[in-house]
Amino acid sequence: MKNSTFYFLLFLLTSFQAFSQTKFISWNLENFGKSKYQASLSFIAKTVQEYDIIAIQEVVAGYGGSQAVAKLASILNEKGSKWDYTISDPTSGNSYKKERYAFIWKTSKVKLKGKPWLEKKYHLEIDREPYFATFEVNKKLVTFVNFHAITKSKQPETEIKYFKFLPQEYPDLNLVFTGDFNCPESHTVFNPLKKMGYVSVFQKQKTTLKQKCKAEVCLASEFDNIFYKSNTLKPIKSGVVLFYNNYDSLQEARKISDHIPIWFEFFLN
Repeated sequence: MKNSTFYFLLFLLTSFQAFSQTKFISWNLENFGKSKYQASLSFIAKTVQEYDIIAIQEVVAGYGGSQAVAKLASILNEKGSKWDYTISDPTSGNSYKKERYAFIWKTSKVKLKGKPWLEKKYHLEIDREPYFATFEVNKKLVTFVNFHAITKSKQPETEIKYFKFLPQEYPDLNLVFTGDFNCPESHTVFNPLKKMGYVSVFQKQKTTLKQKCKAEVCLASEFDNIFYKSNTLKPIKSGVVLFYNNYDSLQEARKISDHIPIWFEFFLN
């Protein structure tokens, strides 16, 4: 009888932990719009369906971007869980740089709180200003800051340096910065955030695809990452999805994206 009680309590604890942890994934889906046909969208949906919150960068600003997000959400909804989504307005950079961001989430696990917004305070300093969305998880709140920096050749650190002001701008929010920074976490531009207690989920993890694999090395640069406040969030597991292994060549894989997805599971303190 004692054994059965122990296993029942263990089952309850395991079930509670499985329900209370949140699985998050971020993916720069290069030129995400009408160029992503049904087969690509189905592959993307299969890749992300086990997660609770999906952050997407590089959604096309013009016709096709919002429609691709809606189609992806529709495919996910056909897989057994209910999903919802939000898409940002176009960012305020010039026409070449304008993009949208998106979040898609599993409604049984998380709830969107309030209206997401593009951060306008530094829109003159940041071409693609970040997109904020607050989610409720087990009655606790977390705000994801979805971001796509300018390319490495244009010095993304000139934009990222303004992130150190955002925790002061939103002192009541539990901010988690995520996306494509076009900059490794070891860069000194992240030091102010680190001094505030922010930690990067990944260190020395390359996340962009080469044009061709060389000696089985297929990844090029440490650009995508997630930064969280160590006293507000407890990470459980993290990793990347080497989706290109499902394709015969990197050329084929790059029709999906030139970045791999990054993910982590966490509890909110």
